[in-house]
Amino acid sequence: MKKYLILYRPFLIFLAKFFLTYLVLSLIYQGYLSQFDIHAVDGITELVATNTTQLVTLFEADFYIKEISNTSYIMFYYNQQAVARMIEGCNAISVIILFVSFVVSFSGKLKTTLFFILGGSVFIYILNVIRIALLCLALYWFPEQQSFLHQIVFPLFIYGVVFILWVVWVNKFSLYAK
Repeated sequence: MKKYLILYRPFLIFLAKFFLTYLVLSLIYQGYLSQFDIHAVDGITELVATNTTQLVTLFEADFYIKEISNTSYIMFYYNQQAVARMIEGCNAISVIILFVSFVVSFSGKLKTTLFFILGGSVFIYILNVIRIALLCLALYWFPEQQSFLHQIVFPLFIYGVVFILWVVWVNKFSLYAK
């Protein structure tokens, strides 16, 4: 048994760092969410929806959001038509937690790790706002493709970017890059 622990030590350390980081960040986020009524939208989701509106209206589009009272979602409207409903899971915090957990588990120098986590998290946030904006517009023009767009195309977009960030991290900055 001891032989296997020594042999698989790097992998076990990776798993321990990953799950510990994921657990701690998830508990912090759940603590944050517990401050909000079950029938209310949390502040981060509101911010993402507001940023999405700001992005689309840069192009002088008729785009706005409306928070429906006693619900935990925000409606997006394009050309006076409801096109999408945004819930807490759309704000990309869970994706950012996953990203951070992976980077920590393949840690590098502290300063480099912190900068990559901060920069990557901001990048994921911005891409998520773009993703939601594009999804809303696509749903307006192609409503019959809702399942395909929401369940396949746009998740591939965000998770594909996260995967590329992980590859860059492991190959360029982590201690394993050497």
